[in-house]
Parts: sequence; structure tokens; C-alpha cells
Amino acid sequence: MERSIKAALGMTGAMVALAMAPMAHAGENGGGAYPLGAESLAVAQVPPPGTYLLTYTNYYTADRLNDAHGNSAVPGFSVDAFANIARIVHVTHRKLLGATVAMQAFVPVVDLTVHAAGARQNKFGLGDLIVNPLILSWRKDKLNIVATMDTFVPTGRYRAGDLANISRNYWTFEPVLAVTYAGPKGGPELSAKLMYDFNTKNAATQYSSGQDFHADLAAAYNFNPLTVGVAAYYDKQTTDDRQYGVKVGPDGYRGEVFAAGPLLRYQLGHVPITAQWQHEFVANNRTQGEKFWVKAAFRF
Repeated sequence: MERSIKAALGMTGAMVALAMAPMAHAGENGGGAYPLGAESLAVAQVPPPGTYLLTYTNYYTADRLNDAHGNSAVPGFSVDAFANIARIVHVTHRKLLGATVAMQAFVPVVDLTVHAAGARQNKFGLGDLIVNPLILSWRKDKLNIVATMDTFVPTGRYRAGDLANISRNYWTFEPVLAVTYAGPKGGPELSAKLMYDFNTKNAATQYSSGQDFHADLAAAYNFNPLTVGVAAYYDKQTTDDRQYGVKVGPDGYRGEVFAAGPLLRYQLGHVPITAQWQHEFVANNRTQGEKFWVKAAFRF
């Protein structure tokens, strides 16, 4: 039971739907649908059939919105974003192409405050939902592989021109491939979650955020019940942002970011609890700051 719930905590798919414009990666206002670094250990491990509740608590703070060269571009800028996300995962008894079939949905509640050039705005409420009706998971010995596609649905509050928005106001389709290497009795653990984003147009602004590749990575050693390691993420926008069909700026407002930091996981009875901190060392055409995560998993 303990191992299965820990696997549920790490299972890949549509991760936290914060949908905060200043918080995420490349695209309109320097943001994107997926919150980089949401996942770390056990990202491709799927638990036994059943229904699971996973909770994510996230805090992000930054005092820089950088230009293409990593220089601060907006005077008086800061962002503080807090989110609590409920994730429901259902693992079936069905098999497809030799893989276990699962499904999931995320419901985020977001509190976002942004300061820029003497202005301030706060928004609180439901963010953009994530739905995923088909997750395929394969396992052989210590190797776990997951393939899926996450869909980010623009359900949160949005108004064009606002300083703070808790919705992207467009759909994002995100193919995912995740791999985890971990033994059942502890020892070294390695995980990588690779994603690629396709975004629809924001109808309110006629802005099309570019496609981008991003990855969540983790390496740790499981001492049972304590696991100690490092988590990192990298994002690189691969196509230009466009508005009214025209490239935005001289570089298409292409974003890039790299972050890393420590993580701890503790097995408290049947409940695995993970805490991690990530510092953004490099940030171009996006915010630069710190992220903090606390995650737990429960079986119904």
C-alpha cells in the first residue's frame, strides 16, 4: 500500500493547472499553462487499480521579469502566487497495448498578486482545469514508462489587459513521455518527464503563444522511509509568439529557463509527503524567482 500511494503521487500526466501568466514558462506575458517543476520522483510509476487523491500546495515568488538577455525589464515588478490543487486519479483493470490504463483530472484554486510599475492587482479563484482520459503505463522490473497527452481547459477567470490573470484563456495540448527507474526496496531513483506544448490562440488578444519543450527531472536516494535528492526543470520555447499573425518582437519572445534545488520525501505511514524547492538560475523572456512545493497522496 505504501509503495502504491507513493507511485500515485509521482504518476505523470497533466500536472498542476495553475495557469498563472507571470508564473510559468514562455508565451504571452511570459507565461504558459504548465508550472515547471511540478513533478519530481516516481513520475512514471502508476499504482494498482483504484482511486487516489493527490494534493499539491505551491508557492512561487519572483521580483524580476527578464528580457531576452536575462536582464530585468519591468521596474517595480514582483509576483506572489499561491495554489492548492486537488488531483483525482483512477487506475483501471484494463489493458491497452500491454499497458495499464488510467485517467485523471485536476482542480486548482489560485491566489495571485502582481506588482508592476507602481500598479498592483490580485485575483483569487478557480484556475484552468486539466483533464486526461487516457494514460498508458508500462512496467518492467525497475523501469517504468508512461505515455499520455494532457489537455488544459481555460475555465479560470480572465480579462484582457489585467495585470493578474488565473487563466490563460486558451487551450493547451501537451504530449507527455515519462520514465522512472526505482527499486521496490529503496536505493537510487531517477525520473524524467518530457513534454511538448501546442497552444491555441487567445481569442481576446489574438495572441498565439509559441510551442515549447520542457522537462522535469529528479535524482535521489531512498533510505526508507526518507528519500533525499535534487529536482530540476528546463524549458526552451521552439517557435515564435505571434499576434495578429505577426512575430512578437525581434526574437518572437521565445523564453528559456533552468532551475534546480533540493527535495525530501518522507513515508508517513501510508502517506508519502514530498517537499521541494527550486531556484531559477537562468531566465530569459520570463520571470525569475523561487518555487516551493509540498505534495501528498491518499487512497480512497
